[in-house]
Amino acid sequence: MSPPTERGGGAVSPDSPPAPICQLNGQIALVTGGSRGIGRAIVRKLARAGCDLAINYYNSHDEAEDLAAELAPLGRRVALVPGNVGDPASVDEIFGTFAAHFDRLDILVSNAASGVLKPAEELTLKHWRWCLETNALALNLLAQKAAPRMRPGGRIIALSSLGAVRALPDYAFIGASKAALESLVRTLAVEMAPRGIRVNAVSAGVVDTEALAHFPRREEIAGEFLRRSLAGRLLSPEDVAGAVYLLCLPEAEMIRGQTLVVDAGYSIVG
Repeated sequence: MSPPTERGGGAVSPDSPPAPICQLNGQIALVTGGSRGIGRAIVRKLARAGCDLAINYYNSHDEAEDLAAELAPLGRRVALVPGNVGDPASVDEIFGTFAAHFDRLDILVSNAASGVLKPAEELTLKHWRWCLETNALALNLLAQKAAPRMRPGGRIIALSSLGAVRALPDYAFIGASKAALESLVRTLAVEMAPRGIRVNAVSAGVVDTEALAHFPRREEIAGEFLRRSLAGRLLSPEDVAGAVYLLCLPEAEMIRGQTLVVDAGYSIVG
């Protein structure tokens, strides 16, 4: 694995956009799968809100480096943290690297995900383990390591999908792993409450990312979503990042163990 990288400081260019309102100023966030897609949008959102960032990635070092360079003008501390979130030994390494840069953790976003897009009758035990370990077990492994580093007020947010509650084409094991993830969020919310840590999930509809291009029925899935979208478009990664941001705010203090659905109304339209 490539060595961790830390970046920070740098003057803001005269052509830079106006300084953002830093609602989360001085807080430290770890975002898994943070170099691409939804994770990248979450990293950008939290950085602009004032967070220092640990960006976890797997097999995407160049993208992570580019993102760190992009954030440099904001003056945030940014550490790149490689590792596989579904592997307990690798999660130990992730937090070992994290501890070399930060002395505490305020926000954990469990976003990294993977899966196998095939009909259920073609899936194997190997596929089952891969989906469950990467998408559900990872949340528990991360929470175990994150909680001791969090003070009261810490937040853990997991990323789910509509496949947790709906039968989507070629999504059987991924959907099952996301259902397990949402169940785990509820349990962790109860167990973490005495520490003052709140745990929630964000469930996104069809998001226009590179990952969507790999779906065997992409056009069919996107078309059906558009037909039922009250916003008249697919979701963007920034839409999902906005929901994660909302759950990080003090105003979300009383939201516990919930799955916030961000789907432009798809799931309520007949």
